[in-house]
Amino acid sequence: MTFQVERIGSLTTVAPEGWNAVVGDRYPFLRHEFLAALEACGCATAATGWAPDHLVVLANAVPVAVLPRYAKAHSRGEYVFDWSWADAWENAGGDYYPKSLSAIPFTPATGPRLAVAEGVDRRAVVEALAPVIRERGLPSWHLLFADGDEVDDWQAAFGAPLMERNAVQFAWHDDGYGDFDGFLARMNSRKRKEIRRERRRVAEQGFAFERLRGEAIDDAALAQFYRCYCMTYLERGQRPYLNLEFFTRLRDAMASRLLLVRASVAGRAVAAALCLEGSDTLYGRYWGSEVEADFLHFETCYYQGIEHCLERGLVRFDPGTQGEHKLFRGFAPTLSRSLHYLEHSGFREAVEDFCHEERAHVEAYLDACRQRLPFKAHDA
Repeated sequence: MTFQVERIGSLTTVAPEGWNAVVGDRYPFLRHEFLAALEACGCATAATGWAPDHLVVLANAVPVAVLPRYAKAHSRGEYVFDWSWADAWENAGGDYYPKSLSAIPFTPATGPRLAVAEGVDRRAVVEALAPVIRERGLPSWHLLFADGDEVDDWQAAFGAPLMERNAVQFAWHDDGYGDFDGFLARMNSRKRKEIRRERRRVAEQGFAFERLRGEAIDDAALAQFYRCYCMTYLERGQRPYLNLEFFTRLRDAMASRLLLVRASVAGRAVAAALCLEGSDTLYGRYWGSEVEADFLHFETCYYQGIEHCLERGLVRFDPGTQGEHKLFRGFAPTLSRSLHYLEHSGFREAVEDFCHEERAHVEAYLDACRQRLPFKAHDA
């Protein structure tokens, strides 16, 4: 099969049907609707330091693979932190930015980065893309939060110059629990009682919860969610990455993929979490609250999501990045994988030493987390 690789400066130039036919339904963040909404609402554009530079692989003029890519003017919104690399290189007189980045903007959720149509050899596509990525002319390329099999293919195509970084995240998996009580029954007695106490305390404070899907997420519900979402950033003195227009476009284009968990007290909505659904996974991404209350975050962002998965037959729940507190609530540690290509060999050697040392600490932490899961010994 002969491939042609095209660079795309805007998803408006790509037919959604062709892009989505390659991407499929498994991973919502790679869908044309999601990425195009980021561009259309001004969140991922050259003006915000996310200049689109996507790659589309064609065979006989038909898309057979797509790879989101951006020329980044900074490292914000990535969640694989390379600020120290940028400082070191620029202090040495180099220009670290712009850099080439294949990732989902503002979304540290592991999944496919390169989507390949059914029946097409992914390794062959990767080998066709590798020289195109190298010839871009930027000093580095970064592939963040990619699936493990895809990481292996990129490593084989690039060879030694492609460095790997790892981090620990936490995800819930359905092990045939049946319902939430079945999930708790697998835990040791102390943790089971703690979670029940947390949920009881939330109810005692007067909170009621509803899970809205699809068209039930009307403009009023979306506006209330957005106020809560902004609070999360304002509390840290930051501006939110995403605007209300983005969420509105997302709702209009991907309503069937959205779940809005809304918490109310005395009939007034005061907290919310917005999740996206893939074919077998729930992704918890955006959260905020207008009030402070005991365990409200855990109920809204974790327990409601687990119940939703059990009801819908979803086998996995990725609640968002970081947070060791997830471990004690049944979210198992997982290893995320990201790849980095640095053009300058001397700089690459120094960073490779850093990654090697960092990896030892990450693996030790992963092992320690596995030992602290709250499940009974025979289920751990």
